[in-house]
Amino acid sequence: MSIMLRILTLALALALGVSLPAAAQERVDLELILMADGSGSVDHEEFLLQRRGYARALRQPRVVNAIRSGALGRIALTYVEWSGHSLQVSIVPWTVIRNAADVEGFAQQLEKQPRALEGGGTAVGSAILYGVQSLNNNAYKGTRRVIDLSGDGPDKDGVAAAYGRDQAVAQGITVNGLPILSLRRPTLDVFFMDNVIGGPGAFSIPAKGFKDFYSAILTKLIREIAGRAAPSPERAVAQGLPHGKQRSFP
Repeated sequence: MSIMLRILTLALALALGVSLPAAAQERVDLELILMADGSGSVDHEEFLLQRRGYARALRQPRVVNAIRSGALGRIALTYVEWSGHSLQVSIVPWTVIRNAADVEGFAQQLEKQPRALEGGGTAVGSAILYGVQSLNNNAYKGTRRVIDLSGDGPDKDGVAAAYGRDQAVAQGITVNGLPILSLRRPTLDVFFMDNVIGGPGAFSIPAKGFKDFYSAILTKLIREIAGRAAPSPERAVAQGLPHGKQRSFP
């Protein structure tokens, strides 16, 4: 199957996707899909920093407190790695998270599962469309729905990132970004602002390389789960917090 045919097939599936009846879905405060870059530009050390960064951030008591602060006190969470147009792999399936024990179980799966992707292009838009499908077809009904996408490069494959972003926003889904900056791509945060993030309260927090990933994802997770507005850059700097730019779409 050609790349163009696969793209058209994915777009058609997105348009015709059938969700479970609302009565059959468990209600949660948030449906959150974590989408991590698994492309060939991510070497083994960077892969471990990424996986362990998510696991370590999820275990933080502030994350559990943010989950408990919701009206229902639970969220639905999944972790996916992505690279090329048709290369997206679920590492940890959709799971209800209510407490520290649930978080620990999720984090342990992250640490134990082997790497599923070690190559492929960088298809940001296709990854977002995959996230939309996963949100539409899971067994949960969240007050908010969020795609959390991290990556170390712009589009090289698949549909344009802005197209995927616009499809998500049209369905009331927020797309947040975590661009991983490098000497090769010091302005990747600009690409994420212009092409990746969108929806109510959407924001982007850059990581200054993979070694800064944990700090960025911890701040990002707490804001996503608690549904908090972004702090002003001045306040974030004063408090020593990672901060990003925020953008909302009507």
